Amino acid sequence: MDVAPPQELISATAIDARVKALGAQITADYAGKSLVLLCVLKGSFVFASDLARAIDLPLRIEFLGVRSYGDDTRSSGVVQITQDLTRPIAGDHVLIVEDIVDTGLTLSYLRELLLARGPASAKVCAFLHKPSRSIKPVEIDYLGFTVEDVFVIGYGLDYAERYRNLPYVGVLQT
Repeated sequence: MDVAPPQELISATAIDARVKALGAQITADYAGKSLVLLCVLKGSFVFASDLARAIDLPLRIEFLGVRSYGDDTRSSGVVQITQDLTRPIAGDHVLIVEDIVDTGLTLSYLRELLLARGPASAKVCAFLHKPSRSIKPVEIDYLGFTVEDVFVIGYGLDYAERYRNLPYVGVLQT
């Protein structure tokens, strides 16, 4: 499928400022505690990397691979774990770092999966939220930006594994 260049929706400058603000808030909220930053792959790796550097706390980073889109522009609704954690999270304060929450199905599934592993706490930090697509409401404790129901790419988000390297968030033009 040939696509036109993406239309910029959120600039790199706006992203940088928001990530720094989120990092400061997370640092304040978890003061005196160690934190496990759980990066949900693949989409949140860019956001998680920048966020980790904006948090001034001792932290451990874990990765959880999840797939629900395939090569389509709509979630399939079926969550596939493609990579599990390498270390236990029992007793840890866990911050789930997601690229985007749209239907809420993936995040709801992940929260249940992770809560069964006995963390001291499990909160969510999402880079983007698309509330108009919500099927299963989920609590987002830290949010970067809210977007309309458009297919977004860049800053880690992809279309058919492309465009993750854009420094901004753009709208896919078909």
